[in-house]
Formats: sequence, structure tokens, C-alpha cells
Amino acid sequence: MLTTTTIKVLEPGDLDDALAVLDRDPVANAFVAARVQVAGLDPWRLGGEMWGWYVRGRLEALCYAGANLVPVCATSEAVRGFAERARRQGRRCSSIVGPEEPTAELWSLLEPYWGPAREVRAHQPLMVTTAPSAEIAADPYVRRIRKNEMDLIMPACVAMFTEEVGISPMAGDGGLLYQARVAELVGSGRSFARIENGKVIFKAEIGAATQRACQIQGVWVDPAYRGKGLSETGMAAVLRYALSDVAPVVSLYVNDFNTAARASYRRVGFEEVGAFMSVLF
Repeated sequence: MLTTTTIKVLEPGDLDDALAVLDRDPVANAFVAARVQVAGLDPWRLGGEMWGWYVRGRLEALCYAGANLVPVCATSEAVRGFAERARRQGRRCSSIVGPEEPTAELWSLLEPYWGPAREVRAHQPLMVTTAPSAEIAADPYVRRIRKNEMDLIMPACVAMFTEEVGISPMAGDGGLLYQARVAELVGSGRSFARIENGKVIFKAEIGAATQRACQIQGVWVDPAYRGKGLSETGMAAVLRYALSDVAPVVSLYVNDFNTAARASYRRVGFEEVGAFMSVLF
């Protein structure tokens, strides 16, 4: 018997209820929703536990607890419950990420026990579009990466990750997990690049993807080619693929201090609709 409010680890039989919560905000919840739709709620397949916050027996909020700790549709009361469970369990994640307000509250409760973080990105604008801008022409040379081109795309992916996160994805396990993720995106046709003379000069991926929304990630331009508008024309190309082949709504989130990227994304057709927050360990 559930009490007035309680937390439990969700099981496969809770899938429909979990999907209903995720569906309340398909854009903000795209990352977790995509994982759940593919893997269900079995922790082994999901890569972590899904905690459920119940109010009077009804599932009202979620928290994905895997490599990332991600609050989903969480009220302040739910955040406090998730924080207590996370504190008791101990830190197992490499980051906390999610909508700005609940993530900030979650971190404020965990920081005395888990801090200091390596970096806190407190305000990352969430940008969304349903149509490409008519002002930016799509780069005709941006295409899907083929499965036999892993050796070509990996150096660019590693460079992007290292520049963005501050550490190499090849550390620790030698990059096995990261290579597997890149291979997954390539295999599913969601990795895109412009290649010249055997070298990637622009690349981006469609990361999380559901039928209702998808998220562009990993946008990168070779430093030698920056300032030439490749990020805008390249993004316009990836956006067209995303809207035509994946989902009717496309999102991304970007660091607030990256004013050039924010302006570029606006020119491509994105508008800011909210904000995320990331805590990196």
C-alpha cells in the first residue's frame, strides 16, 4: 500500500504510467523518453534506475538515475524526495542535467554531500523549432555518415566532446562506451557531417529522438573553418533531415555564454523557450 507520497524504483509493468508522465513535455523530456521507449524500464537495458514519485497512489514525477541524474516533471516536493534517495545511495552519475529550476533545487540539496562539482552550467537556453528558416540555405554537402566511416567521424566527435565537456571521452574505459554511442547514432542514420579531402569540417547528430520531438547535439566545426558560416548552413541541413525524417519538433540546448552559437541557431530558425542546467563531475 502506497502512502500519501512515496518513491519507488519503477518496474516494466509501470511503463505506461511512466510514458504518460514523459509525454507531458515531449521536448524537455526527449532524452529520457527516447531511452525509455527503446529500453523500457528494466534497469539493465535502461542503463540505470527510473525512480517514480507517487502522490496518493498516482505517478506524478520521475527521476532517471543512470550515468546522468535527470529529474522529470518534478515538483519541489518530488525533488526533495529524489535528492534524499540520491544522497543515501551515493553519487553514481557523471552529471546532473535537466530543466533549470528542478535541477538547481536538486543540486542545492546534493551539493553539501556530492560537491564540489567540476563545473556548473546554471543556465543553458533550450531552443526549439518546427520549421527551418528561409534565410539560411542548407549545406548540400552535409550528409549522413555511413557505417563504414566510423574511423572518419570519431576524431571529430572526440574533439567536440573534449572541447565541450573539458575532458576526453576516451579516458577511463578507453572510450568504449563513447565509441558505442557514436556507432549507435551512425547506425541509426542520425550522424551527419560535411567532409572535405577525407576530413570532417562540420558535424552534428540527432541524439534523443521520439515520434514527437528530437534533439540535435554535438554541433562542431573544425577550428580551421570557423567564422565561415558552416555552422549555420550545416545546421540548416541537419534540421531539414530532422524535420522530414525524425520528428515534427526539433530542440537543442546551448550554454548561455555561447552568444555566437545562440545567434546562429536563431538565424537557422530556433527560438528560446526555456532553459536547462547541467552539473558536471
